[in-house]
Parts: sequence; structure tokens; C-alpha cells
Amino acid sequence: MGCSTSASIQESSSLSNQPYLTLNSKYKIPQYGLGVYQIEGDEATEKACLSAFKIGIRHIDTAHAYQNERGVGNAIKKSNIPREELFITSKLWVSDYGEEITLKAIDKMLERLNLKYLDLLLLHQQVGDYLAAYKEMEKAVEQGKVRSIGLSNFDERLDEILDNCKIKPAVIQVECHPYWSQDE
Repeated sequence: MGCSTSASIQESSSLSNQPYLTLNSKYKIPQYGLGVYQIEGDEATEKACLSAFKIGIRHIDTAHAYQNERGVGNAIKKSNIPREELFITSKLWVSDYGEEITLKAIDKMLERLNLKYLDLLLLHQQVGDYLAAYKEMEKAVEQGKVRSIGLSNFDERLDEILDNCKIKPAVIQVECHPYWSQDE
């Protein structure tokens, strides 16, 4: 007799012994996670996330632009892992930047993920009305929809955010791999 998927995932949860870092928001982020960029479709994303959960990974990094947030949400639901044991990151795309636009986009994101809150929300790019979007993300923190906020793919415009924010970014996500080492 085999174990059901959700039972085996729950068993792995107690065995997970990965290191965490504490963010400036006081929340802890697992040092290892699964990024779901370029996983096509919700079904494949769900399967990848469930496989990651089975081996003890508790951090999933997705984005609106990846078009697979529903797959992440389905995996979370099917895993039966308590929500407080998971760390979910997503990113807002530039079309969702702006006053009275960003908060609505966050609500839609939470709906796609079937979550009440995100652990980390990032601005995906440093174009468009990113400053207004960041201020809206600060409101989302105050409303309990988001626990930590940060930036992805920001460099020269970082100072503008730092000069105008109430909540300093908890994360500055930087692409780095053998083909783009970003030595500076």
C-alpha cells in the first residue's frame, strides 16, 4: 500500500531542515526555493511544486508574468501543508503599477493563488509607475495582504525607492547565473 500524495508531503514537512534568513520585516525566508519561471501551464507548475514540497522545499517563487500562479495555488491546496510552513513569493508586472491599480492587481494575484496573504511581493521591473506601485505595496502590508515587499531587476532606480519609501525593501532579487555573473 502506498501513501497518498498529501500524506507523504506532510511527512516531508517535519523532515525539512533547511536554513532560513530573517528579513527586515521580521519574517523568515527559506534559503532554498523553487522558481517556476518558464514552467508552462498550471498543470505542469502544480506538478513541479508538489514534487518540490515532497523533498522539503517550502519556498515557491512565481510572478504574474509567468502565467502559472493558479498552478502554484492548486499545489498549495493539494499539498495539505499548513500555510504558515510555506513561503510564497510573487511579482507584479509593469502593467499593474500605479495608484489605484496595484492594490487591485494584488487582490487578483491572491485570488489566482487562492491565498489570503503573500509572504513576499516584488516589483518585477524598474519601468513604468514603479514608485506609485511601491507605495501601494506598502498599503498592502498595512492591510495584511502582504508580509514583506521588495524589488526584482532594479539597479539604477533603487535609490529613488529608498528615498521615498516608508518600508525598506526586504529583498532585492538579482538575476545571477553563469551567463550573467553581474560581477559588480
